[in-house]
Amino acid sequence: MVAQRSGTDRLTAIITVADRMWRGLFINWLAASSLLVNPVRASLMRLYGIRTKTNGIRPGCYFAGRDIVIGAGTFVNYRCFFDGSAPIRIGKKCGLGMEVLFCTSTHFLGPATERAGRVHPQPITVGDGCWIGARAVILPGVTIGDGCVIAAGAVINKDCAANGMYAGVPARRIKELPVQE
Repeated sequence: MVAQRSGTDRLTAIITVADRMWRGLFINWLAASSLLVNPVRASLMRLYGIRTKTNGIRPGCYFAGRDIVIGAGTFVNYRCFFDGSAPIRIGKKCGLGMEVLFCTSTHFLGPATERAGRVHPQPITVGDGCWIGARAVILPGVTIGDGCVIAAGAVINKDCAANGMYAGVPARRIKELPVQE
């Protein structure tokens, strides 16, 4: 015997599917198109609910959620990926290289029969004035302090203290950066 869905359950399912279609078509196809100029792209993202105060978002970026804040003067280069399982906060005047990955989703460790247990999303925060190199991977729950430089290809799995250069897999602090006002 198959259980019947209530009208509310059906409506919720329809809204969920519609939202995924809207995101897929509107944000990750139309707004991500290289046919649009950056200010139009940013306006469409704001319309969708992404809180961006910059127009510097290049084509091909993928947004898997709406709880994303991008500060004024920040530049988002081609094909960056924003996993929207948890909030992502990027400060002002940051530079994101090509294909930077913000991964907010992880799992609790499960039993031997299924190691990827229950989903455990965690937020990512990037401070003001940071520069994140091409293809860097920022993992769940990480906070990157103001004024940091993240080397291309680095994997950030722990918090980064302000004004440091981080590189490697996993990344470690390799240099103190000067603080200038």
